[in-house]
Amino acid sequence: MSIHLSGWDDTIVALATPQGIGAIGVIRVSGKNTFSILNELFPSKDLSVQASHTLHVGYLKDGDQVLDEVVLSLFKGPKSYTGEDVIEISCHGSPFIQEQVMAAITKRGARLAKPGEFTQRAFLNGKLDLAQAESVADLIASNTEASRKTALNNMRGGFSSDLKQLREQLIRFSAMIELELDFSQEDVEFADRKELKALIAELNHSTQQLIRSFSLGNVIRNGVQVAIIGKPNAGKSTLLNALLNENRAIVSDIAGTTRDTIEEVININGILFRLVDTAGIREHTSDVIEQIGVEKSLEKMNASDIVLYLFDINDTSADELKVFEKSLQEKNIQYLLVANKIDTAESGKVQAISHFPSAIFISAKSNTGIEILKQALTQKAISGEVNTEATIVTNARHHDALLKLSQSLEEVQSGIDNQIPGDLLALDIRQCLHYLGLITGEITNEDQLDFIFSKFCIGK
Repeated sequence: MSIHLSGWDDTIVALATPQGIGAIGVIRVSGKNTFSILNELFPSKDLSVQASHTLHVGYLKDGDQVLDEVVLSLFKGPKSYTGEDVIEISCHGSPFIQEQVMAAITKRGARLAKPGEFTQRAFLNGKLDLAQAESVADLIASNTEASRKTALNNMRGGFSSDLKQLREQLIRFSAMIELELDFSQEDVEFADRKELKALIAELNHSTQQLIRSFSLGNVIRNGVQVAIIGKPNAGKSTLLNALLNENRAIVSDIAGTTRDTIEEVININGILFRLVDTAGIREHTSDVIEQIGVEKSLEKMNASDIVLYLFDINDTSADELKVFEKSLQEKNIQYLLVANKIDTAESGKVQAISHFPSAIFISAKSNTGIEILKQALTQKAISGEVNTEATIVTNARHHDALLKLSQSLEEVQSGIDNQIPGDLLALDIRQCLHYLGLITGEITNEDQLDFIFSKFCIGK
């Protein structure tokens, strides 16, 4: 698939490596005039007659001025990332040198690339579909093994392959129904309605699986916010330090030491957990600052994906836990009850708390049970093992289109059941194809593309 938009036949240039001083900087140039521009700056040989996918070492010169000694990587279209002629310039990592090189290139007719424009050109030239192009940004932003593998699988076409199968099957039936319309006076059916009904049921099942995967995909992509809640002196700061394996929060025997929230990130089994250590919650306090801290704690609790309710097992009754557990359940908040100071607990206390299915016993001070708590957090976040080889939806735009696709499939199903005319059935199937096309880019417009690719970094 190739899409042609106006204003996309010029030559662009951008720095493809991060801003700042480094050993090497890479400048990427793409477009129809790439080789003619670089030939003016690289006098040692004619680049246009060199083979694609080769490296060339020499000096870049702007007139008589030597800019830098560089390595040029040549990629002749269409066998390049963008599908156009591309040259990547590996120069020394001085910001001054990089600016001088790009200035020399723009002086010869190239323009600075917009964010994501190289990948946008790859999409427009049929090198990637839109879902694959968006996964490039996800891969760049990945910060865990799970997010890397998921983005890589989608970039290689895992998600697109699933959608392509759905689309091809729908197109086949759509064509058969359209053919029926040409022979409407002869009252013939080229599309077997029973077979179509079975296909729609199968497609709807696949669509529902993709929709359900979004909750996991959202966890993989954005992480999980976890609020550590409890009374003053329950050991919340000590638990945060134990989970991080460092002394991040101040710990003391004075109740109310933590006045504000402390946020840290930890990677557990490839999932990012954003831990929030909150001020101790107690109903009555005369300290104005502490009151503000308690209010912020409740706000964090309500905004979190998971709440760790930490309590001192020695001074918390089962009745208190039931009240707090009920309030969390009413708010539909996922939670774990974490009984701290197990190393000093009486056996009767342990037995009373053991009746709570979500209870976990730890000693934050001596690091007892911390690994069990981490496993429970992971299980609560993803409800099982992350299979990054399977297709996982991580993009909210894709999720929205899949929800609309599911609704359209149900309308097709209803149409078959009610034996509606073929022309109306064909309209419903076209609607399904429309929502599939929104994801992969068969259905799109210039404004939508500009919005999607504007979120990319410049140079990609």
